[in-house]
Amino acid sequence: MGDLDDFYVHTLTVQTLTGTGAMGDVFAAPVTVPGWLEDKRRIVRDKNGQEVVSSSMFACDNAHLPKFTPDSKVTIDGRTAFVIGVANYTSGALDLPDHLEIDLT
Repeated sequence: MGDLDDFYVHTLTVQTLTGTGAMGDVFAAPVTVPGWLEDKRRIVRDKNGQEVVSSSMFACDNAHLPKFTPDSKVTIDGRTAFVIGVANYTSGALDLPDHLEIDLT
């Protein structure tokens, strides 16, 4: 159990972007991830360095990092969003809680 698990009171479903096929984007099967959702608009940079507006930030355990590639599809509270970017916070020898912060459209 992680240090922040008590704060993970929200869940989302993520479908990891795995590539592009003849019919468009291809996504992995949906997976449920516990975490913390903060609905707050802010300007962030996307994978190309362009400024875009993020409508939400989702924090969760670092173990879920491979699931949140840019442009992966996320469903939370009946709303569909896409991953803009991910910040992976690790503390190393400081022994602080490690976590991800995922910016969503």
